[in-house]
Amino acid sequence: MNKAVTKLDNNTEFVYKRNPDTPRSALYLNFSINNHPFAPGMYSLMVRLFLQGTKNRNSSQLSEELDKYAIEFSSELKLDYVKFKIVFLNEDFEKAVEIFSDIIKNTTFEEFEKEREKMRGEIIAELDSPRAKIIDSYYKNIYAGHNYGYTNTVILDNLDNITKETVVNAYNTVIKDSKKVGAFVGDLDFDYVKGILNNYLGDIEISTQELPVMERPDTIVNKKEVEIIQPDLNQAHIIKGWLVDTVDSDDYAAISLLNIILGASGLSSRLFLELRDKKGLAYVVRSAYDVARLSANFSIYIATEPKNIETSLKGFDEEIEKIKTHLVSVEELENAKNNLFGKWAFITETNSQKANWMAHYGIMGLGFDFHEKAAEKIKKVTQQDIMDCANKYFNDNYVLSILRP
Repeated sequence: MNKAVTKLDNNTEFVYKRNPDTPRSALYLNFSINNHPFAPGMYSLMVRLFLQGTKNRNSSQLSEELDKYAIEFSSELKLDYVKFKIVFLNEDFEKAVEIFSDIIKNTTFEEFEKEREKMRGEIIAELDSPRAKIIDSYYKNIYAGHNYGYTNTVILDNLDNITKETVVNAYNTVIKDSKKVGAFVGDLDFDYVKGILNNYLGDIEISTQELPVMERPDTIVNKKEVEIIQPDLNQAHIIKGWLVDTVDSDDYAAISLLNIILGASGLSSRLFLELRDKKGLAYVVRSAYDVARLSANFSIYIATEPKNIETSLKGFDEEIEKIKTHLVSVEELENAKNNLFGKWAFITETNSQKANWMAHYGIMGLGFDFHEKAAEKIKKVTQQDIMDCANKYFNDNYVLSILRP
């Protein structure tokens, strides 16, 4: 059996994919976040504490066992879910899942105060970066009032309000009241994999059938412009962005290609060719289509000399106007499709990458075969679809964040 979709004993949706002749396998397990709104930083701090000890192993023992068996473990907070990853040698599968299970089910959240202070220091250090600071400003404003806007500065302001009890309650909510989705990719037999997973993970609280109905971010009415002054800078950093439809929309395919054409294809993108190569305005320029379950945003970023701020903004407007009023060429559209498919191939090369994306699309409610379905839609996108999307979303309801000396 090369691929199968099944459920574990606790109703966890689970996809298995066999990849022959690979010595290391990967397992991902995602838990949906169901309680909104929640305290900024609560889940961020929670995922940092999973390696600080369990009821059966202290932090040193955990570290030693993971090293001994060359097991790679991580926990990460995404916008819509908590992600657990474990990568291991095939012969150590059961040991890896036993440790994995212990961490997920028996974490004690030791060294809470120490980890909170460590997190504070890391946030402060990260915000020393101008790029991090402008991204923080942009997301805080485009998703204002929503947990998608819980950026580092928002978390930093709330960090002292988070207690160990808060984090434990958050953990209990995630474990007990969530949709759970898993993915395995590697060279192990399906029945063996499912048996081990049921043995160690099948007694976790029952997975909910449906993803939670959550409040979507507010729409942007009128433009919102934010300027941050930092005296010691020698560059200006600018992000301009719009809220757009997300991955479950009929526009997803066209927006994805619009992103490639404008600024996500590196040296061949319009923004790079026009603003950097021809006009010499940019150190860095690119666009991004950032997708979450409840919302998405499309942004343009440039790092430039402070004297070029207004010229750069005018350059943004000119490129937006071109794509709104002139059809892209057939060749440019085909190149964009090939570029996007190439990116997808690159990010799904390893067992870990394959499992990651299948688990991601599963927990987003899109199906484990989302890439295949999306690829068919992308192939059908026309020149007119690109123009229509540009006119639909690139309007005067935007967020503009500028960091300047």
